[in-house]
Amino acid sequence: MERAANKTRHLVVEPGQPNAAIIQEAGALLRKGELVAFPTETVYGLGANALNAHAVASIFAAKGRPADNPLIVHTDSPKSLERYIDQFPPVLAQLAARFWPGPLTLVLRCSHAFPPVVTGGLDTVAVRVPAHPVALALIRAAGVPVAAPSANVSGRPSPTIAAHVLDDLSGKIALVLDGGPAGLGVESTVLDISGDRPVILRPGGIIQRDLEAVLGEVKIAPEVDDVALAGDRPRSPGMKYTHYAPRAPLVLFEGYDPGRVAAGVLNEAMRMAADGRKVGIFTYCETASLYDGQGYSVVVAGKRSDPRTVAASLYASLRRFDHLGVEVILAEGITPDGLGMAVENRLRRAAGGHVVTI
Repeated sequence: MERAANKTRHLVVEPGQPNAAIIQEAGALLRKGELVAFPTETVYGLGANALNAHAVASIFAAKGRPADNPLIVHTDSPKSLERYIDQFPPVLAQLAARFWPGPLTLVLRCSHAFPPVVTGGLDTVAVRVPAHPVALALIRAAGVPVAAPSANVSGRPSPTIAAHVLDDLSGKIALVLDGGPAGLGVESTVLDISGDRPVILRPGGIIQRDLEAVLGEVKIAPEVDDVALAGDRPRSPGMKYTHYAPRAPLVLFEGYDPGRVAAGVLNEAMRMAADGRKVGIFTYCETASLYDGQGYSVVVAGKRSDPRTVAASLYASLRRFDHLGVEVILAEGITPDGLGMAVENRLRRAAGGHVVTI
């Protein structure tokens, strides 16, 4: 749904106690089929009435999102799912009690309540209960389940503040609810419980060992394979396409020795700079000093030793390179353990296959 650039409204709400009148107005817009961007505890989402196929289709149009990429449906409680889900696996109640509201998305068998545009034409649907007061208040005010991918142009870094949403989608959506920075900074974990065994399709805010404390062994699906895909269709957002990418190409350097990884980045940066290219470096507090005085555009994303700090600033750091005008980004990887697994997954997606192992 195209709209003039001056038609996207930007309303600030108190994160803990959002203004009731603003929330009711936003809920009414969703019921009418409009698009509303809103904060969650992970990133900002772009919401539409999940029962309205035309409204959901307008998400894909606004984002330029591939049509076979399924959406996550947000509700305000597990009970509200009962009319939409065919089967409630026994583990659903356990997972909901432990992790909802929170950054866990569950893939379940669904009825035909949701239009195929929501599910990507699959017989499953991805659902979650967000842990943000603004998101929960909006869903309740709308009175409908809300389909909501990240509120950005498809393939770009996800938005963690309202300004990111406006940078990408101003003029294409009705309203942005500005509840301040998103807390976690990376998307939810997607766990498929529609089959015989639980499988993590996308690492995120709930880490593998926390899930295993409830379920026992939990497998992680390869990024693209027959488990992750149904035919050539992704079973979860963020699996099939390049995502989270800044405008300049990104090359990811991986390895278990941070010093060797940083040395590899520095050597490549020197080579590229000698060729006259403007180089950006994505690094961490522990190794940032290696690049001092070299003339590179350096962005420090947090502490490698504390992946929470990196997750919180990841997408803002990647967007920073756009403003710096670099021609190429060389990124240090992070140990794929705990929340670091989600960060490394996003960096690999941003690199689009350009990965150097050291």
